[in-house]
Amino acid sequence: MLVVIANNLPPAVRGRMKLWFVEPRANVFVSGIKDSVATKVIDYLFQYCPPESGLMIFRKIASVPGYEILGIGDTKRNLVEFSGLQLVIEKIINDETTISCDQPINKH
Repeated sequence: MLVVIANNLPPAVRGRMKLWFVEPRANVFVSGIKDSVATKVIDYLFQYCPPESGLMIFRKIASVPGYEILGIGDTKRNLVEFSGLQLVIEKIINDETTISCDQPINKH
């Protein structure tokens, strides 16, 4: 499986993406293509998408944790690694009740 979230795709790339992907929402592409084809699609995206495209690519992989997150340019989303997992931070709230990813969680 491959999921691509883009900020701005060039028209030629968008047209090519529609060959392999369903676009359930604007600039969100989802496909169940085989791993070998997914690798070719990712190579194509890295070759033809400028940094302004702001791509975030989620790819299924066979090893733990079962997925890989790749990015091109400014994705407008924060990507962190926490205990070996790649995670996307959707919203950061800075108040005393929120636990930051940089702070360890203390269990009482």
